[in-house]
Amino acid sequence: MTAIRPPRFVRIQSGFTLLEMIVVLVIIGLIMGLVGPRLFGQADKAKVQTAGTQIKMLGGALQTLRLDMGRFPTAEEGLGALVTVPTEPRAAKSWAGPYINDDVPDDPWGNPYHYAPSASGSQPYSLYSLGADAKPGGEGIDADIGRKPAQ
Repeated sequence: MTAIRPPRFVRIQSGFTLLEMIVVLVIIGLIMGLVGPRLFGQADKAKVQTAGTQIKMLGGALQTLRLDMGRFPTAEEGLGALVTVPTEPRAAKSWAGPYINDDVPDDPWGNPYHYAPSASGSQPYSLYSLGADAKPGGEGIDADIGRKPAQ
């Protein structure tokens, strides 16, 4: 009869060492440092494009309102005239809105669009967003978008 030997105990390593975890975190940090700014830059470009598209959509709705009522909204009525019946009885008769599906949207940065019945370039009204900084002027994503009144 042969003696049965007990198995040798093999040291089994499970999990990751602290050094391996640090190396992985450094690699992830480097990748995010390279890729992150590009992704955020694309998000900012998308907001600028969204603002331009919303301004065109609101401009089309303003043109439709003008066809129905014979005039653009006054400064007091503002863009709210696209979704709210005018209080003046004569204007309320010709109003065939709402001219947009929901409430008047804010710009992509959460600020209201600026409307004025004063001419801007070839348009008989002014409609614009102040950009990401919500201040007049600016450059890049802080630049004003749309048609501002002549000053």
